[in-house]
Amino acid sequence: MPVLVIFTVFALLDFVILFAVGSEIGLLATLLMVLATGFIGLHLIRREGVATFARAQERMAQGELPSSELLTGAALIFGGALLMAPGFLSDALGFMCLIPNARRLLAKALGWVGVRMKGLHVHRESYRPRQGNDADWQQTRPHSEPPGSSRRNPQDEPLEGEFIPHDDSR
Repeated sequence: MPVLVIFTVFALLDFVILFAVGSEIGLLATLLMVLATGFIGLHLIRREGVATFARAQERMAQGELPSSELLTGAALIFGGALLMAPGFLSDALGFMCLIPNARRLLAKALGWVGVRMKGLHVHRESYRPRQGNDADWQQTRPHSEPPGSSRRNPQDEPLEGEFIPHDDSR
């Protein structure tokens, strides 16, 4: 519910600013500014997206997970969507998502806000099958295990499964 309220207030504020600027500088100038920010945003998305994709491929070639590159890609997509929306407030936030240093500041600000919001706690939980019935699952809290250790079946029996060969000849 709070996300919907924030989104609604943001959209209304964006249109109020757009109409206020439009009444001051005129319709044609406002339209040109909105179109210009869209084209500049598309150029930045393309440039930053190619660079992010190259970094992700490089990290994957090294055997690492490109987690920061995935987050950057998500910010680029979000920023691009904001730049496509008409409005100066959405354009400003969209450009913040596209420019690397501004993106870092925005991430820090969102992290600061997220830490201070009350009632939003993330619980990491794991799921494991109950004893006796494979179809039932129960929720358990994770317990700490040393790195590199493997979980074993409580009865130390091998896990059973079915192998279905995949036919690649098509």
